[in-house]
Amino acid sequence: MTTLTGHQIEAARLLTLRQMLKLELKGLSKSRGPTAYSTLKMLGWKGTREKVLSDLNEWHDNLLNQGESK
Repeated sequence: MTTLTGHQIEAARLLTLRQMLKLELKGLSKSRGPTAYSTLKMLGWKGTREKVLSDLNEWHDNLLNQGESK
């Protein structure tokens, strides 16, 4: 079993929202509730859907690079 704690929870949420945003850009979305884009905007991410996805991809790459250097 895997347990997420502290900043891992927020990171897992952002990774999920990143994948949801990718699907939204392709025209797919869940049927109810707020979109990934609107949730990310509430979390403070700014710009168009494409810009937010680009920023999330940069964040993801930085996260992976930090894990490799440890």
